[in-house]
Amino acid sequence: MKHRSLVSEASEHARMVAVTLALEGVAVADPAKAVENYVRLEGDELVLRDGTRVGLRGRVIVVGAGKATGGMAVGIEKVLGDRISGGVISVPEDLVESVSKQLSRIQVVGATHPRASRKSVEAGERIVSTVRGLREEDTVIALFSGGGSALAELPAEGVDIEELGELSVKLMKAGADIVELNTVRKHLSRFKGGWLAKHAYPAAVVALLISDVVGDRMDTIASGPTVPDPTTYQDAVAVIRKYRLEDSLPQSIRRILEDGLKGLAPETPKPGDPAFSRVHNRIIASNTLSLNAMAEKAKAMGYNTVILTSLLEGEAREVAKVLAAIAKEVLKTGNPVSPPAVILAGGETTVTVKGKGLGGRNQELALSAAIALKGVDRVALVSIGSDGRDGPTDVAGAVVDGYTYQRALAKGVRPEEYLENNDSYNFFRVVGGHVKTGYTGTNVNDFVVIVVEKENPWE
Repeated sequence: MKHRSLVSEASEHARMVAVTLALEGVAVADPAKAVENYVRLEGDELVLRDGTRVGLRGRVIVVGAGKATGGMAVGIEKVLGDRISGGVISVPEDLVESVSKQLSRIQVVGATHPRASRKSVEAGERIVSTVRGLREEDTVIALFSGGGSALAELPAEGVDIEELGELSVKLMKAGADIVELNTVRKHLSRFKGGWLAKHAYPAAVVALLISDVVGDRMDTIASGPTVPDPTTYQDAVAVIRKYRLEDSLPQSIRRILEDGLKGLAPETPKPGDPAFSRVHNRIIASNTLSLNAMAEKAKAMGYNTVILTSLLEGEAREVAKVLAAIAKEVLKTGNPVSPPAVILAGGETTVTVKGKGLGGRNQELALSAAIALKGVDRVALVSIGSDGRDGPTDVAGAVVDGYTYQRALAKGVRPEEYLENNDSYNFFRVVGGHVKTGYTGTNVNDFVVIVVEKENPWE
């Protein structure tokens, strides 16, 4: 055993297991593999994992937008090959070259993220023109993932994309959540909120979705281009009023919303609209699906396993204290599972930045957990972002154990000071514990894995 003040073999083993399980969650959400695992070609039919069969009698067109959509397109080309007649997808500009090299039948255009621009409109126009005029025997494969809201857009008539982007930024800064934000954006768009399905009708639509939305609301993933929109103009205006932005609305946006309230502008397509009678929306990768796969792997490794939640939210440093308390409870009483135990959670925490340091929500959660777990043996915790980028840093997150605190002190580093300054990145740079995956090409939110070993994990 190494010096107990710096590490123990049980804690070191727990760290290794925690990171292994977190990386399993990322691997399961790989966009190309997720598509290949969800759909297959049988003769002239596309068969979905749930048994749904879609006849491919006419042309097969592939469209989509999102940060993970490039990988999804690679997967669908492997499945369908020359059955694909053509198509176009929109990805972040810096990914266009690498994605294009992997595709032979689907065109790739680049647009901006996280804020939509003229390039986003050009992408939206290309996608809509590609699906318009299709016949009943044709099929559209729609691939959407996080970032799709910005990467493809078709503003309502008269709405300027720059003004739309400014409103989105104002709403986010005011504290609007993703559902509120998308309620407004859908009603200023002719792409989001089911409009793409409307444009594609009467063709069949198979929409494969990778969810970056906590709770997996389909109408919120990429703002739901193929999903019925349950919200109304009244809801959109209520959001604007809630955050007191009505007086600063550009004239073009004000006019659309006022016309919508009067019934002079078309509502987003609603549940029951004939356009959705031939639409199949399916989530093929999500935080929940990854957590389930991580749990199966943990059980196969001999661990008693529990998934706490896929809806993790709240201030990162406070969430960490709760998770650390659960780990201690497992050690003390065996609740909710007895050691050797794995506790899994997923979602997306937040950080209220008050300091001037560098970090991200996963590293901040891990740093706070290191403080809460000070001196606790046989426990490790890892928190990572599935996209491989935690905040504005080059790491996915960090792993800690009950000896991280002592190792920091041995290097002359006070964990509380780094946490107070929101400087988690530099803490782990000095002390060790960063988890680096590189850009993963997917995003299904964050994973937290807690491992609690037995007295001797090799017994």
